[in-house]
Amino acid sequence: MKIALLQCPPPAADPAAGLDRIDGAARDAAARGAALLVTPEMAVTGYAIGADTVRKLAEPATGAYHKAVADMCRKHGLAIAYGYPERGTDDDQGGAIYNSAQLVDASGQMRINYRKTHLFGDVDRAQFLPGAALSPVVALGDMRVALAICYDIEFPELVRAHALAGADLVIAPTANMVPFDSVCSRIVPARAEENGIGMVYANFVGSEGEFTYCGASCIVDAGGRDLARAGATDTALLIGDFVGRHAPEGAHLTDRRPDLYAALTAPNTGGET
Repeated sequence: MKIALLQCPPPAADPAAGLDRIDGAARDAAARGAALLVTPEMAVTGYAIGADTVRKLAEPATGAYHKAVADMCRKHGLAIAYGYPERGTDDDQGGAIYNSAQLVDASGQMRINYRKTHLFGDVDRAQFLPGAALSPVVALGDMRVALAICYDIEFPELVRAHALAGADLVIAPTANMVPFDSVCSRIVPARAEENGIGMVYANFVGSEGEFTYCGASCIVDAGGRDLARAGATDTALLIGDFVGRHAPEGAHLTDRRPDLYAALTAPNTGGET
């Protein structure tokens, strides 16, 4: 599967501009033969825009942003994964706001709507509630894919859970900032190699609020090797040809000892055990 990744500045709380940029990237990605386009976290609106602005711009999962992206998918003939602020329904904690990502296939069908489960720092917590469940693993072409969002992939348990559920690829829209560029260079490849699956990590560049984004977006194969990687400051549309799982250099999934890991799911009390 040819995968396109958009690295770009945030759209400054301007959904029309954010959607226009996604549309242009989808057009160019399709022209280059891509079957999937991945965009950053909150690509429609920007990430560090303040709780009041997030609430004002949030849309339901089937709202205006989904409809616009679904039209792009049908028009350009490819799937799109994008980040946006989601407004829950009235019976869903009274219209709570979530940091969400959605995967829409080339027919315009929503395949995954995922709410970020691991919130990062004061900005995330001020703007959103955490999601209650991991992404499902779904078929997309001849691949099985799952979504994560930014900080999520810094938790090895989450990516391992997707690998055990049969994912070939974890797609991670991201708004990662300086000084955490080691996530791009070390953690993302490690998650791929230790699970024998691919990773797509689509980041912003430039500044927004208190943050300077660190770029370094990447498409990584199932052995942790770069298929494509952007620089720290450039707007870019990357293309990587991902061929799915392969026998990794190690055999981590089959050599696991789950009987030894019960403490991983126990609450962290912060004390000694």
